[in-house]
Amino acid sequence: MPQSQQTPIDLKEFAKTLEPLIRRVVREELTRIVRKEPYIFYLDPEMPLYKDMEEIRQRKEQDQIELHSHEEAWGE
Repeated sequence: MPQSQQTPIDLKEFAKTLEPLIRRVVREELTRIVRKEPYIFYLDPEMPLYKDMEEIRQRKEQDQIELHSHEEAWGE
């Protein structure tokens, strides 16, 4: 049976590569939600984005993360 070769990766470089992609996906998801319900912005507790936002809030309360300003996050 052939064995796959694993290449070690630099986690910081990997995170740096993923960050723009994650930001784009979050922005697209928020845009989709707002377009679907233009007068109400509500995240259902079962939505993955809701769960992610809840985890971010909990980590922030425990001083485990630092949130970026709008300008830093969106480059605007």
